[in-house]
Amino acid sequence: MEPLVNEILEDLTTELGLAEDSDLAVLSSKVRNAYREVKRTRNYQSGHTQEFIDRDMENFYSNIRELALYDFNQAGAEGQTSHSENGTSRVWKERRECLNGVVAFCGTI
Repeated sequence: MEPLVNEILEDLTTELGLAEDSDLAVLSSKVRNAYREVKRTRNYQSGHTQEFIDRDMENFYSNIRELALYDFNQAGAEGQTSHSENGTSRVWKERRECLNGVVAFCGTI
C-alpha cells in the first residue's frame, strides 16, 4: 500500500499546490481511504498473495487518485447535490463514477 499511496499523495500535493500541514493531513486521509475502498471493491480472495494485490492495485492508480481528489474537493460540502452563487452553478458527478472499471474478483462456493 505505502508506495502507491505515497506516489498518489505526492502527485496530488504537487498538483494542488498544498503546503499547509492541515491540508496535507486531510489529503493523506482521503488517499488512504480511496486505496482501501478500491481494494475492498476488488474483493481479493484468500489465494491472492500480497505481492499480487500490490501489483494489481497499481492498475487502479487513476481510480484511487480520482476518488481521493473527489473526496478532498468535497470537504465542507459533503452531501451537497448542487450549489449556485453569484451566477455560478455547481453540480457534482456521482462519487461512484470514480470507481468505473474497478470490478470484484468472484469466488466459487
